[in-house]
Amino acid sequence: MSTQLRFEPLGFSWVAFHPQPKGVIRFIGGAFFGSFPTLSYRYFLETLFESGYTIVAIPFRFTFQHWSVSLSLLEEQNELQNLLVEKAKAAGYDGKFYLENSNYLWVGHSLGCKYIALLELLSDKNGLTYFQDCISQKQLDTIRRRLGDKKAIFNQPSLLLAPDISDTESAIPIQSLAHFIDQMGWGVLPSRTQIECMIDRSQLFNITGLISFKSDDIAGNDNNKQKGVYWFIQQLKNQNLIHQEIPGKHLEPVGIKIGKSIVDFNPWDKFIEPIYKRQLEPVAVRILQQLSDRVKSALLQSSYQTQKKSISKVTVGVSTSKH
Repeated sequence: MSTQLRFEPLGFSWVAFHPQPKGVIRFIGGAFFGSFPTLSYRYFLETLFESGYTIVAIPFRFTFQHWSVSLSLLEEQNELQNLLVEKAKAAGYDGKFYLENSNYLWVGHSLGCKYIALLELLSDKNGLTYFQDCISQKQLDTIRRRLGDKKAIFNQPSLLLAPDISDTESAIPIQSLAHFIDQMGWGVLPSRTQIECMIDRSQLFNITGLISFKSDDIAGNDNNKQKGVYWFIQQLKNQNLIHQEIPGKHLEPVGIKIGKSIVDFNPWDKFIEPIYKRQLEPVAVRILQQLSDRVKSALLQSSYQTQKKSISKVTVGVSTSKH
């Protein structure tokens, strides 16, 4: 395993193994750019790798059926975990690190954030009961059948970059055509209304971070009430959301390093930016560490409570016996 970023195919994903990882980041990019994440997000992922993370970049196909993609991603990650263990052992490293679910973190950009949100919603231990008021029974039955006993992403932190939970109208700018497609049953599922409904009724998203960009006209910012970023901030502010807004547009995470600059080859975005001006990477690394610390603290607290209960039971047992 190299100390330099080098992606290799594993399952349907691309993995860059860190020789001494402090965590495993599963990354899902936005529409179009998410189809080839190792190139589109090269500098961003390289920075995370250099900070001590093994990187799993997960491509996905473009479709309006977001439930199908999310369930496919879940199936892929369940299978990939075993492959990560085997690969680590073959390279002479401790494969047990990749068996511990608390070592995994999720990072998404734009549409990738919606997929991460759906994966977290699928981790409900009460049988997806809060889905019932938000989606059709037909959708729910299909999801339950395909979900089966697969392990979801419960207790794994998520960092959302400019989250976009848009629906058919965002994908198709002609409103009348978008409405027609929805009426025919060909539109985006779940819709923005449906996913907002499910998140609102769930008790999840307690270890979530969010980075927004001040000039983002797609996902919005903390002042634009019509966009997804504002909704997420308001929805999760009572669930200890870690949020920071920084300069940039929607495609700020996209780019590769050329010399001392980051180039994204997008004339409608920044196109080229000096590395010293970028705030995204250090902010992302800091928030990821904060989220990891929160998980560790919760695990320690849980372990302490378990030990306390065990000691209490033993003490009661001894006392009863003597009596």
